[in-house]
Amino acid sequence: MKAIRRFTVRPVLPDPLRPLAALARNLRWSWHEPTRALFDSLAPEGLRGADPVRVLGALEAPRLVALAADADFLARLSVAAEDLDGYLRRPRWYQERGSGDGPAALAYFSPEFGVAAALPQYSGGLGILAGDHLKSASDLGVPLVGVGLLYRHGYFRQSLGRDGWQQEQYPVLDPGELPVTLLREPDGTPARITLALPGGRSLHAQLWIAQVGRVPLLMLDSDVEENAPGERSVTDRLYGGGSEHRFLQELLLGIGGVRAVRTYTRLTGHPEPEVFHTNEGHAGFLGLERIRELQGEGLDFDAALETVRAGTVFTTHTPVPAGIDRFDRALVARHLGDDGALPGLDTGRVLALGDETPLGGEPGVFNMAAMGLRLAQRANGVSTLHGAVSREMFAGLWPGFDTGEVPITSITNGVHAPTWTAPEVGRLGADASDAELWELRRTLRTRLVTDVRDRLRASWRQRGAAAAELGWTDSVLDPDVLTIGFARRVPSYKRLTLMLRDKDRLRALLLHPERPVQLVVAGKAHPADDGGKKLVQELVRFADDPRVRHRIVFLPDYGMEMARGLYPGCDVWLNNPLRPLEACGTSGMKAALNGCLNLSVLDGWWDEWYEPEFGWAIPTADGAAAADEERRDDLEAAALYELIERRVAPRFYDRGADGVPVAWTAMVRRTLADLGPKVLADRMVREYVERLYVPAAAARRALTPDRARELAAWKARVRAAWPGVAVDHVEIGDDLAEAGAELGATPVVRVRVALGGLSPDDVEVQAVTGRVDADDTLADTRTSGLKPAGGPDLGGPAAVRGHPGARPHRPLRLHRPRAARPSAARPPRRAGPPRPAGGPGGRGSRG
Repeated sequence: MKAIRRFTVRPVLPDPLRPLAALARNLRWSWHEPTRALFDSLAPEGLRGADPVRVLGALEAPRLVALAADADFLARLSVAAEDLDGYLRRPRWYQERGSGDGPAALAYFSPEFGVAAALPQYSGGLGILAGDHLKSASDLGVPLVGVGLLYRHGYFRQSLGRDGWQQEQYPVLDPGELPVTLLREPDGTPARITLALPGGRSLHAQLWIAQVGRVPLLMLDSDVEENAPGERSVTDRLYGGGSEHRFLQELLLGIGGVRAVRTYTRLTGHPEPEVFHTNEGHAGFLGLERIRELQGEGLDFDAALETVRAGTVFTTHTPVPAGIDRFDRALVARHLGDDGALPGLDTGRVLALGDETPLGGEPGVFNMAAMGLRLAQRANGVSTLHGAVSREMFAGLWPGFDTGEVPITSITNGVHAPTWTAPEVGRLGADASDAELWELRRTLRTRLVTDVRDRLRASWRQRGAAAAELGWTDSVLDPDVLTIGFARRVPSYKRLTLMLRDKDRLRALLLHPERPVQLVVAGKAHPADDGGKKLVQELVRFADDPRVRHRIVFLPDYGMEMARGLYPGCDVWLNNPLRPLEACGTSGMKAALNGCLNLSVLDGWWDEWYEPEFGWAIPTADGAAAADEERRDDLEAAALYELIERRVAPRFYDRGADGVPVAWTAMVRRTLADLGPKVLADRMVREYVERLYVPAAAARRALTPDRARELAAWKARVRAAWPGVAVDHVEIGDDLAEAGAELGATPVVRVRVALGGLSPDDVEVQAVTGRVDADDTLADTRTSGLKPAGGPDLGGPAAVRGHPGARPHRPLRLHRPRAARPSAARPPRRAGPPRPAGGPGGRGSRG
């Protein structure tokens, strides 16, 4: 007889063991080795390494009684509990910054969070990045509140058919088995938030809290009895369902997420967030909910928009338009009008926020990234290269700007070291010898080989193989062979099968008699992506070949648990995306923290921090070769084979008399010492705090209701007058025009500007100098503000003049002065908030 429903029975812990519950419910155990060791010592047979909630649930009453009388165990428990208490209460980096200008609280919204394998609410890099952001914020004491959804089926579990075709399963997740608690009202009833839907329907959600160290993660769950079946399934699967289902998820995440934060702060006394950070466009509707709140406090739409923008940060993670969520405008209008979730908001103004036509898009489509950028005063990409790509990709939202001036900065992603670094690597001293370092690498490789064999046997059993035909798996991989790892999602641009372009050459590398190579490959294709599934199948079929199956394996169901062993156990981490389509790509960072060398296309973070001491750069095709996809992939695959054969493998196998590859271990040492500190999420979160969160909080505090109204009115006036603003006439000193510039010269520039009804205090005129290339494009530029030389004559042009300073010892040429631009994002002659970054929410703040 099969069960129709599962219930998790939680043990009643004896008083001496009560601290175990707090330790199990705080996900700090997922990156705190002593706490994991404590629970491993309790785990019954077969549950070693399992999450503490499961371990506690499996303990029988006699075992609990014995533990409660075990003085040695109680002493260890007391140390662990005191350590957690100190971690939660003691001031950390954020509290010790000294300036006191940071926000009292921040809300961080993401559609997925990869905190721990025990809470499978992630699909790939976006979620893992969000989880690492929360964990590092906790370690640093940053007062973050995470906001997401609780998916009752999570992301799918992957297995393989006999023919290598990907298969998906969606196991039901019982919150009772997860490290989460239900938020309740004072009377004990579950806290609820509600969204109105068209046709008199409602979408209700309850709130689960996962405690990530010091950071609460709020997760909305629509699987409640008050909902009709359609609404109840909104949070069923991560990235599942059709367009309307996805839209409802994002409506719940954005609008419902803000309401969840308000409910949480009301019930717990937690400070209200001053800054809202949107991790990609999925949660962009949060800005509209905050506008609705402010309109209820007496602001009009424009003043509310300025207030919301001041305190909003938007991070884009995609380098291609196809990666952005887009919805039919009619769908958006129907759900956000007076019959929907945001009554009282001007639907036309809302739709304008998602207009993608300035980006060359379609007029009938609502673009979530466009809305996210229009609602945020501060925006960033996730690597230096991605920031440049994003400025070009979204330049249409800032018409008239040079691409380099589009106000999208970059903060390169990082990874949470305690989560992804093998404990043995963390304990390795800086004075470790080459022999000790090499022995550790072999230990980690051996552990990976054992894990791979176990996983491979389990996969083949799922594929229908009998135990009697799997004896060959005992010799899969070799602890002494150069091991290359490749694991990630399987969209086409990541090119899972680039390594298969020349199968004969790959076989020769795998079976080389003196310098063999072995490959460990993993990755999931989206359930709806048959193209990605075909790539998985092609790789699996190659790996099934008896000639090479001891040297290459595909492991299904890639996730955090697998990754924690894969990164330390590999010698080289392979990444070969189409440049520049990898926004950042953090898997190689995790590998580097364990002394694994990178072999990658110069894309994402590797483009920024590559050095020959850290690994190898795969050359990319350019020019005509890049335009021909087949030729491009052939060329880049050939370059990959050449690197492995001529440079990577020889260095790994070039051993000294003691059997240690000195040149290889030197690269490992440099990677750990010099690259490791750069790729940390602690560095990333500090950058967010100093460069984005603190300025956003200051801007938000400065915008009182009256000043928000003044700013909105001023912008409206500038926008209306801007078509009449122009540079009428430019004069450069006669001596410069006739004889050319001399080093150290400071020529006078005079400009006459038509102000179109604005006053001189509304604008600034700038002259830009720099080097000029053959196309008359300026580089190495320097900007100088020009000063008024006289007031406007009855609305006529104003005169300005100045000295665009020349840099010593550098011959410079003058460029035509920029058109007049607004001098600040505030009404003239008034102290006001910091100047916003411009954009569709702030057009007129720049020229």
